[in-house]
Amino acid sequence: MNSRAEHTLISTGPERRGRTPSAAPGVPPQLGRYEILDEIGRGAMGTVYRARDPMINRAVALKTIPLAAEFEGDELEDARTKFFREAEMAGRLSHPHIVTIYDAGEQDGTAYIAMELLKGVHLVEYTQPDRLLPAAAAMELVARLAGALHYAHQQSIVHRDIKPANIMFDPAGGELKLTDFGIARLTDSGRTRTGIVLGTPSFMSPEQLQGRAVTGSSDLFSLGITLFQLLTSQLPFRADSMPSLMLRIAQEPHPRIRALRPDLPVGIDEFFDRALAKHPADRLPHGAAFALALRDLVARSRG
Repeated sequence: MNSRAEHTLISTGPERRGRTPSAAPGVPPQLGRYEILDEIGRGAMGTVYRARDPMINRAVALKTIPLAAEFEGDELEDARTKFFREAEMAGRLSHPHIVTIYDAGEQDGTAYIAMELLKGVHLVEYTQPDRLLPAAAAMELVARLAGALHYAHQQSIVHRDIKPANIMFDPAGGELKLTDFGIARLTDSGRTRTGIVLGTPSFMSPEQLQGRAVTGSSDLFSLGITLFQLLTSQLPFRADSMPSLMLRIAQEPHPRIRALRPDLPVGIDEFFDRALAKHPADRLPHGAAFALALRDLVARSRG
């Protein structure tokens, strides 16, 4: 999602019981049973609203995807089927570091997912050079996310778009949540009808960029890039064009991170050699191993 969506799931406080909300100009007053309050984020795949479920007086984040605007004919039916299948799978996930899905539906060609309204900011905030978290703190957050991915992968659910903009963090309460499970799987080709690449190329694994089978190992590659950016404020692979970026991710080595930050723990370059390995078989085998390797580095650095 773009910068407008950096606060996609931020809670602005509980709704007053009995209040009749009125949506802002240009915002639909209702989707399904949900009363729309205001727009809180917008990205390539749709818009997110702060809404209220009048059945139980609960504030929710309502993510909408305009299926009818992106697909037509048989493709629309296929996208609709995939949307509800992915929403159902994501809705079965129950983990402290994965956003909770409450409901999914469709109205007039617009699909929507109701999910918990979170406090905090996206981790994008902490990729800025003047806002980097302490290294040990960033590594612990990513270890927790690796644990969440391990849980999801055990349920045969792959995220496909791991990046700081899809991770919410509330520094005050320590709450950390992965968002947007399944959104990047609406088309097998990875592209919308208008040619927009789903997912974020700078965070994609070689196999995902090449259109090959995507497994949990691809999510962990993306998580490795996320950690690299959280520690350095830089992406390990950068280029001026998509073909050049794809070539670098597929063939060129990542920078040695301790050359950029000598204060990082000894052994972290070897960690990234595995986390960002070009071939899935050369990477850490699963999220639990990813988390353990990170925590071992932190523990050894503390003596």
